[in-house]
Amino acid sequence: MTTMHKTLVSSLLLGSVLPLGAVADEMALYDIGVAPQASRIQRDIETLAGFGTRHTLSDTESDTRGIGAARRWIKAEFEAISEACGGCLEVFYVSGIVSGTSRIPAPVEVVNVIAVQRGSRDTNRYVMMSGDIDSRISDPMNFTSDSPGANDNASGMAGVLETARVLSQYQFPGSIVYTGLSGEEQGLNGGAIFAEYLLDHGWHMQAVINNDMIGNIRGVNGVVNNSTARVFSEGTRDVETPEEAQQRRFQGGEVDSASRNLARYIDSMADRFVPNLDVMMVYRLDRFGRGGHHRPFNEVGLPAVRIMETNENYTQQHQDIRVENGIAYGDVIEHVDFDYAAKLTALNAVTLASMAWAPAPPVDVSIRGQVSPDTTLSWKKVPGAVSYRLHWRLTTDSQWTNYRTVGDVDEFTLENVVIDNYFFGVSSISETGVQSPVVFPGPAGVF
Repeated sequence: MTTMHKTLVSSLLLGSVLPLGAVADEMALYDIGVAPQASRIQRDIETLAGFGTRHTLSDTESDTRGIGAARRWIKAEFEAISEACGGCLEVFYVSGIVSGTSRIPAPVEVVNVIAVQRGSRDTNRYVMMSGDIDSRISDPMNFTSDSPGANDNASGMAGVLETARVLSQYQFPGSIVYTGLSGEEQGLNGGAIFAEYLLDHGWHMQAVINNDMIGNIRGVNGVVNNSTARVFSEGTRDVETPEEAQQRRFQGGEVDSASRNLARYIDSMADRFVPNLDVMMVYRLDRFGRGGHHRPFNEVGLPAVRIMETNENYTQQHQDIRVENGIAYGDVIEHVDFDYAAKLTALNAVTLASMAWAPAPPVDVSIRGQVSPDTTLSWKKVPGAVSYRLHWRLTTDSQWTNYRTVGDVDEFTLENVVIDNYFFGVSSISETGVQSPVVFPGPAGVF
């Protein structure tokens, strides 16, 4: 058997899920994978739905109704979580004035609630989980009628709060951001405001995981399923230049943006650490012709994906609360499965924890090997990495199937692995064996 065949057979036997190494880190991630509590998520969803409406244009003065009351309550919850962990969270608002759009014709302050858990070493390296504060009913401009938004998107916001409760009990080298975004239903306004804030403040954001509707298991098509979730991700970077597109045309990368490899990472986390959950990676920015709050981050070049339920029920989204032709319409608390929301919350928690424990993904990854039996990958070393892992897969495979760990080097040649037959990437490994997402060579895969 040739060296190439021995390498491929060994890698295929190891499978597509990559080991993290140290037992202590594995056990911590297994614990995190079952830590979110459905009862606390239920309480938070009921509280958010209880504000009557959280429409972006709704009351901001009342303490019991409207988006102002909701965002103040969310901030107070973050502050209580911080107090419980000895002040480990920095809690603040990030806002901006929006006006002159079809859904916000007059000036309105759109306010996001932010909580940052600073890393112990890479304080300016961030991973983020977001949910949406606001809600709506059939008429997107109706800001007075009841709009409980129990699943869309109190479920995602409750997941963010619960993840903060779980992960604030740990310390990480990298920083974690927990975010409640506003103005989603009126035009993805809060995401655009916070994306601009990140760029202005020089935050190195390596993952945005947006959660929008994580609580429904009964689809409008009659399917009932509590064991799968969807992850939507862009295939090519929205900020790609014409020169980069030309390079991608000849070298590949259409399905290997940082967002797409973040989705693969999330898939591997589900397989390994979250019981009875399988991820469906959807190779699309979002649902067909629709949008979500990860998109503003993609639009400024940041890796961002959307996690959500697999089976939607459109009678329970953006609907006036009513019964019509025997069908109960409306996004009310009775339609939310809290155990399922806890499971998808756990998926976020293990992903954020693993990325914050891991070193940063390698930078300046490049590849060469034209008209050669060998493939050489090179990269720039990153802080906290003690070794690196080379990955490859058939061009039609959805996950990384083969890998080789190569030590503390910045270049390695895979002998008798032909560059023309596979896609390649590199990940970084911490001292305790935690792995970063895989980086595809060239501008197409930059994190």
